Amino acid sequence: MEPLNILHVFRAPVGGLFRHVHDLAAEQAARGHRVGLIADSKTGGARAEKILAELAPKLSLGVLRMPMSRHAGLSDIINLVRVTKRIKDVDADIVHGHGAKGGAYARLAFDHRRAARAYTPHGGSLLFGRDSLTGNIYLGAEKLLMPRGDLYLFESAFSAEAFRRKIGRVDALVRVVHNGVSRQEFEPVAVEPDATDLIFLGELRMLKGVDVLIDAIAQLHRKSRGVTATLVGDGPDRALFQEQVERLGLAQAIRFTGAMPARQALRLGRIMMVPSRAESLPYVVLETAAAGKPIITTQVGGIPEIFGPLADRLVPSDDAWALAAAIERTLDQPDATAHATAALRERVAAGFSVDSMVDGVLGGYQEVLDVLRRKGRR
Repeated sequence: MEPLNILHVFRAPVGGLFRHVHDLAAEQAARGHRVGLIADSKTGGARAEKILAELAPKLSLGVLRMPMSRHAGLSDIINLVRVTKRIKDVDADIVHGHGAKGGAYARLAFDHRRAARAYTPHGGSLLFGRDSLTGNIYLGAEKLLMPRGDLYLFESAFSAEAFRRKIGRVDALVRVVHNGVSRQEFEPVAVEPDATDLIFLGELRMLKGVDVLIDAIAQLHRKSRGVTATLVGDGPDRALFQEQVERLGLAQAIRFTGAMPARQALRLGRIMMVPSRAESLPYVVLETAAAGKPIITTQVGGIPEIFGPLADRLVPSDDAWALAAAIERTLDQPDATAHATAALRERVAAGFSVDSMVDGVLGGYQEVLDVLRRKGRR
C-alpha cells in the first residue's frame, strides 16, 4: 500500500475514542503513512497532554489542537475553516472523523482536491433516540451529513445496525472493524495488597450505569456481604455518585480515584465491573479480558460480539438485582469464574488485535480511494 497522508479529527482526547485514535495513528505511522491529528484543546487535561506529547514525534503531519464545544455553535464555523485549511496544507488523502463532532468536521470540510472522508461514530450520536429534542437534532444532523461521507467504519456490527435503523442506509462503503488490543496487554496484572473486590474504570456518568453498581453493592451489604469497590475515572455525574454512596452508608466500602491508565487501574480491584446502559465496543472489556481479570458486564451494544459463545454470562442493563446476583456468583464460584475468564482471554487474543484493527481500517481506506479514482473524483 502506497504511503497516505491521513488526518484524524476528533473532539475530546479522553476515553475509548482517544485510545482508538491513538493506537490507529501510531500504527499507521509505524507502517510508513504520514499521519496528523486535530483535537479539542480544552479537554483531556494533563494526561492527554502527556500522551499527545509522546505520540507527536511519530506524527509527520503534527498535532493541531483548537477549542471545540460539545454542542453545535458559531465557533464550529471557525473550526471548519481551520480544518479545511489543514486538509489543504497537508495534502490529505484521508480525513477520518471520530465521534459526532469529528465526523461533522471531516465530512463538511472542503479541500483543493477530493480527499476521502471516513467516519467512525464511536457511539456518539447513536446513543440518542428519536424520543427527545436533542436526539432528533443529533440524528437529523447525521442524516443531512450522510451523503458527505465516503467510508463508514463501525467498531461493531451493533453500531452499524443502529446507524441504519436510526439514521438510514448509507450509500457509501460500510465496513465493521472491531477495536483491538496490543500483545503487551496480555501480560497478567497483579493486584495491590489493598485491592477492593470490584473495580470500575470509565467516565463517571449515568450512561455507564455507575448508579446501578452502587445500588447492587448496597443490596449485597444488606445481606451482610461487605463487598468493596474502587471507582476509577471522572465525569459529569461524579458528585451524584458520591452523594449516593454517602446516602447508602457505603463511604467505607466504595472509594473514588481520578482517571489513570487502564493497567494501573486494573491493579486496584479483583473483578472488573462494566454496568453500562449503552456501549459500542468498549476497550475496557478488551483490556480486562486480555489481562486475564474476571469481568461482569451488561448485554448492551457490541459487548455480545466480544463474548460470542460466552454471552450467556452477560447481565441485563439497569438491573441492580441481576448485577448483585452476578457479583455473588463470581465471588462464590472461583473455578467457574477462572474458566470463563481464560476462555474470554483466548477469544480476545484470537479476534481483537491492534494489527487486525489497523489492517481493516487501512483496507477500507484503500477501497474507498479506488472507488473515488474510478469515479474520476480524485
